[in-house]
Amino acid sequence: MEAMGLLKTVRRFGRIVVVLSGGDPAQRHDLVDLVTHGARLGLRMALTPATTARVTPALVRRLKKAGLGRIAVSLDGSTPEIHDTFRGVNGSYRQALRILKDAQAEGLSTQVNTVISNYNLADFDRLGALMGELGIVFWEVFFLVPIGRARPEDTPSADEFEAIFHRMFELSETASFDMKATAAPHYARVVMQRQIDQRRRGLRAEPPNPLTAGLYHSMVDGIRRARGVTEGDGYAFISHTGEIFPSGFLPISAGNVRTDDLVEVYRHAPLFQRLRDRSLLKGKCGVCEYREICGGCRARAYALTGDCFGADESCAFTPAGYAAT
Repeated sequence: MEAMGLLKTVRRFGRIVVVLSGGDPAQRHDLVDLVTHGARLGLRMALTPATTARVTPALVRRLKKAGLGRIAVSLDGSTPEIHDTFRGVNGSYRQALRILKDAQAEGLSTQVNTVISNYNLADFDRLGALMGELGIVFWEVFFLVPIGRARPEDTPSADEFEAIFHRMFELSETASFDMKATAAPHYARVVMQRQIDQRRRGLRAEPPNPLTAGLYHSMVDGIRRARGVTEGDGYAFISHTGEIFPSGFLPISAGNVRTDDLVEVYRHAPLFQRLRDRSLLKGKCGVCEYREICGGCRARAYALTGDCFGADESCAFTPAGYAAT
């Protein structure tokens, strides 16, 4: 009943996307009931299950009938060897592909989530080619944040991230699927730079727009923002114990849904309000000319420095005049 009530609270934001994640949400006995309830409320329900045998064709069929809009699976390598080694579970790659096929057979929209790290950095182009073969509609590319089991030494360098951003932009111009960079808002800066260059060379007629080429906007509270979704800005994460975080990668609690109103926390909690105030950013993020469309990854800054308003050193860009400050 707690989860049902929470979905009703979430509906006060509008017809937003609700992603049931984990752990493994397929372990919940009430998963189908939750999807049914959320869909009837008018929420756009999505699911990111663990790639296990629990996600049977029968369960996928029931979820589709209940109103599930999309199912996303994790693929972190273009081969079973790369993916299964990264995940530490043999057979995970095979299960992921099977779940995608089962979902597509039921007419469900499908998505792949990929974590970019030193384990698969050299595999990016092959991964991109695989995405085109899988029939997905969306590829969400996560850039590793060193929390939990992820270590700083697993994280690519700023220049390596930058190279992936450019390859993402190039792929986005021809891909059959949409793309998004998560925990890497500086991709928006690369999009702007590439579009400006295209305009100068007569290859683009439209003005630069950071919300195209694989980025999408925030519609929380019905407000269309001129920047992507970041921690606490268009996004909130609720843990399995009810803690309200700005994202799953920024483990600073602003309340708990068992004692606090989620909508009020998102709108008025000091932590969330401060994360939406780009004037509070420090270091090169604070003076960057792309601050409003980017703002850096606050979770990575926190993981590496202990300060969620510090500079995101995974960005290779140096703001104008910053070196002289």
